[in-house]
Amino acid sequence: MLLTYANQLTILRMIFIPCFVLLIIYGHQKSAMLLFILAAFTDGLDGLLARKLQQRTVLGSFLDPMADKLLLTSAFITLTVPSVPVAFHIPIWLTVTSISRDLLIALAALIIHLQTGHTEFPPSLLGKCTTAAQLIMVAAAMLANLTSAVTPILDPLVYATLLLTVASGLHYFNCSVMLIESYQRAEAGSAKKGN
Repeated sequence: MLLTYANQLTILRMIFIPCFVLLIIYGHQKSAMLLFILAAFTDGLDGLLARKLQQRTVLGSFLDPMADKLLLTSAFITLTVPSVPVAFHIPIWLTVTSISRDLLIALAALIIHLQTGHTEFPPSLLGKCTTAAQLIMVAAAMLANLTSAVTPILDPLVYATLLLTVASGLHYFNCSVMLIESYQRAEAGSAKKGN
């Protein structure tokens, strides 16, 4: 079954994304916050369903991280635009760094796949921490529209997110280089044995 319950939830989360962006742009911050929380809830729920119902699929393994990345990227870009009516704008340099990291990771994954045929790229602990920090950054930026209580933590959160984003980007780059090098060593070893 291609469209499992987990995959349906993931697709629903992707449908939420333009609604979420439009709600922010048109100043419906409470509704946007609720939709963001609902999207985050479906993210946890689809993974739980896939495990409990033993419905892990290849489609789900592609759709789930794609939905997460689309939601985060859309939120970062929207909350960065100066004309969007929010109390706190994510700095443009943090958004550019976050998107650049994701593009470099995608490019590295493509190069590794073309070089080695390797298709599985599980997220590292540092990568998961970065995603969590980015989610918290978006949630805090949106919460700033509803209460000023979060204001003192916004700047430290920006720099913590930046630090994790850069660190995980460097970590993925290092892992990519090591993976390609180990593949090339194994190829060179098998070529010597063949001779």
